[in-house]
Amino acid sequence: MRGSSLVVFDLDGTLVDSIRDIAAAVDEALATTAPGTPPLGLARIHSFVGEGAAVLVARSLEAAGLNRRVEEVLPRYLEAYARRMLETTVLYPGVLEALEALGDHTLAILTNKPGDLSRALLAGLGVATRFARIWGVGDIPGRKPDPAGLVRLMAELGARPGATVLVGDSPVDVATGRAAGVLTVGVTYGLDPQGVVAARPDAVLGDLRELPPLLERLPAGTAPLPPGGA
Repeated sequence: MRGSSLVVFDLDGTLVDSIRDIAAAVDEALATTAPGTPPLGLARIHSFVGEGAAVLVARSLEAAGLNRRVEEVLPRYLEAYARRMLETTVLYPGVLEALEALGDHTLAILTNKPGDLSRALLAGLGVATRFARIWGVGDIPGRKPDPAGLVRLMAELGARPGATVLVGDSPVDVATGRAAGVLTVGVTYGLDPQGVVAARPDAVLGDLRELPPLLERLPAGTAPLPPGGA
């Protein structure tokens, strides 16, 4: 893929290490909903992340044994997270170097995190301007693994599936890319390393700095490889 192509990234677990701030916001939301609720803690909440804030809250309520509606608790989580999202969150090692090395490519974000929070987070980390689009829940109908957002990104940014790569850390990302007919790259330093490997993306990376040379080795117009083929 020498020259310009579209590289679409997931956010949490792919570009940013954000789980501690997410977990703190969940525990705060549960405690304000039902005072005295013990914290679920990082280890338990870790497994609830990846399919959007509403799913995260629903799983957390079930784990905490609270019979409350998601619609009641979700705004409390979002408010808490908006305050906390830059307390400990950082770019993963190698991410900034990888983004700089991908200067000839069009870069975008497609995440199941709310779009407004995603843009604020990346702006706070100083990298928002590197992306042509930063889309999350609220910007497009549906959420990954629905490929509609990815298809719309390609349409708006003038990219063909054969010149598009989706990079993520979960089976949800692999399923999204496959459904849209693009190359999929899984990273194993994120939230679900075993799951992403089991999903058999086209390539698996342990460090995002491996992505630019990988793309350089692919001829323009490359179609997705057989699962696990790179």
